[in-house]
Amino acid sequence: MGDKANAHPGAAGRATAADHPASVRNVVLVGHSGSGKTTLVEALALTAGAVNRAGRVEDGGTVSDYDEIEHRQQRSVQLSLVPVEWDGIKVNILDTPGYADFVGELRAGLRAADAALFVVSASDGVDGSTRMVWEECAAVGMPRAIVVTHLEAARADYEEMTRICAEAFGGDDPDAVLPLYLPLHGPPAPDGHAPVTGLIGLLSQKLFDYSTGERKESDPDPERLPLIEEARNRLIEGIISESEDETLMDRYLGGESIDVKTLIDDLERAVARGVFFPVLAAAPAADGARQGLGTVELLELVTGGFPTPLEREAPRVTTVDGKPRELKLCDPDGPLVAEVVKTASDPYVGRVSLVRVFSGTLHPDETVHVSGHGLADRGHEDHDVDERIGALSAPFGKQQRTLSHCIAGDLASVAKLSRAETGDTLSAKDDPLLMEPWQMPDPLLPLAIQAHSKADEDKLSQGLSRLVAEDPTMRLEQNQDTHQVVLWCLGEAHADVALERLRSRYGVQVDVIPHKVSLRETFANKSGGRGRHVKQSGGHGQYAICEIEVEPLPGGSGIEFVDKVVGGAVPRQFIPSVEKGVRAQAAKGVAAGYPLIDIRVTLLDGKAHSVDSSDAAFQTAGALALREAATDAKIHLLEPVAEVTVLVGDDYVGAVMSDLSGRRGRVLGTEQTTGARTLVRAEVPEIEIGRYAVDLRSLSHGTARFNRSYARHEPMPPQIAERIREEARDA
Repeated sequence: MGDKANAHPGAAGRATAADHPASVRNVVLVGHSGSGKTTLVEALALTAGAVNRAGRVEDGGTVSDYDEIEHRQQRSVQLSLVPVEWDGIKVNILDTPGYADFVGELRAGLRAADAALFVVSASDGVDGSTRMVWEECAAVGMPRAIVVTHLEAARADYEEMTRICAEAFGGDDPDAVLPLYLPLHGPPAPDGHAPVTGLIGLLSQKLFDYSTGERKESDPDPERLPLIEEARNRLIEGIISESEDETLMDRYLGGESIDVKTLIDDLERAVARGVFFPVLAAAPAADGARQGLGTVELLELVTGGFPTPLEREAPRVTTVDGKPRELKLCDPDGPLVAEVVKTASDPYVGRVSLVRVFSGTLHPDETVHVSGHGLADRGHEDHDVDERIGALSAPFGKQQRTLSHCIAGDLASVAKLSRAETGDTLSAKDDPLLMEPWQMPDPLLPLAIQAHSKADEDKLSQGLSRLVAEDPTMRLEQNQDTHQVVLWCLGEAHADVALERLRSRYGVQVDVIPHKVSLRETFANKSGGRGRHVKQSGGHGQYAICEIEVEPLPGGSGIEFVDKVVGGAVPRQFIPSVEKGVRAQAAKGVAAGYPLIDIRVTLLDGKAHSVDSSDAAFQTAGALALREAATDAKIHLLEPVAEVTVLVGDDYVGAVMSDLSGRRGRVLGTEQTTGARTLVRAEVPEIEIGRYAVDLRSLSHGTARFNRSYARHEPMPPQIAERIREEARDA
């Protein structure tokens, strides 16, 4: 780590293909929007020698300019990979968006990585969503570390920030979250703020000065050592308490001086096991400098303390028919099992897939089996096909460096996988396998769209299919009731990016229209109707008369048709015609144009003509009878009701329950969960929660999550129902 000897410049640079899983580290950067993740990636790449001083890859392109949408929106909207090499280790740095709408990209990064680096701003602190991701990582035992950025901010306080991190991330053991370094401050600026110019290692008691733009190590002045003694002792005790050597604590408490190398080795083991979480500091290099503050220490932590892919338990693997398959952990010589963690479309090379290999070795130009991920309910194609892949490459900004292979534990970009989608499994064509999919959040914000022009209409279907192939957190719905095309997204920013990609990447212009919910109609009371369809105006006439009785049924009953005709008043061959007409009219509605449900229609009587009666005539009579029955009945407009569960911090429970009540919701109960959170269960009309994904985020400051599922249709309040009927009449 940072207290080791300096890394040699010759051991750093742009990463190529790894030859053994032990020489790979996969780390995902996590943090809220604006915490400085992308800037940190560029600083690490610069220190590792992969980019020049202008922040450019040596042969063109920049670290973060792969997606033009990111430039226009001035924020990260997708997962990106920057591979660098440090001290003979290939480090795959996965940069994730910090905005909540792109949590799908974050989940993909967590899947592809073996450890997480949480980036927090010294001036902004730790937000609720970052804490929630920390808990997700803790639940699966993922090793983690924290890096504090924005040390140059006027109100930055590194010491206070380390305390906040221990409180936010330490849980019951705040001594498991401790700094490895303390900052060194230069002369105060005119505004009184003293910039951080270096670090002092608490274990080695060495000073690392970055003030010249190059990291220089030295022994500190003797008077500095007492200033770090308290922090150093606490760090040593924290490391020893997590040591696998049970005698170490007794020796330390007995007054024995523990060798620094022993402490560093124990620290690295504790970090790799996910039981100790060091805090570091980092800042980008100043103009003209080669190394940003703390970047060397951070790279040494990643290469020395973070686990190799050999130490990670792989996700569950089955055959395509669901039979469990045991694999040797991360074996480059084992059967091929790889996963598409991201899909993107390049205007020049077509679809590009970012792949993490979990077993075997992937080679360019080989034929692989692509197993679909089972997201057909989100509008994604479920498929099992063989495809020949193209070149393998290591991405870096817009550049792609060709790779000769990609072994188990490594990541690579794969070209020409025209059918593969995010979440798909790649395996040998003669040994097809399927990886258990990772958990993706449900998209709960509906975006109803229509083609802007006839030309756009012709391209819309293909553009939408490509869009959802790239993003499994997006669901495509062709609503048969409302006849709307609906993109379900995670939030407004997610929706904006989807529309922008349709326009700029696939050349499809769409208009956003109001989203409709699937309303229904039903009879509130018993009623009768007579349908008379008689026409005798020359030629073949039409003659059909039927009398029906309509009565309401319990919810979920559908439409029941009963024949009680006696004496052949309606010939037997025309009774199905009456039913067909009734059901056709019910599908169109009788009051506001919404389908009619939950009724029993009884055919009581009728008349027929020996020549002029026909199937079509009795269908028309049946429809007329139902419409007449509706004029003498009270018709309820039914709205869909959703069962909603909201997981929210205890501080916001009252606000959430009040908000749900304001949406005509009925709170069914609450349940205390772990982490000072409460699960609120309620039933809420769907018409009231169209934008709940956005509103809940604002209400809870991004810390709450919710799920919804259809419960039933129930009568709408009269005043709202009348407004909708008026809108239907006006239309």
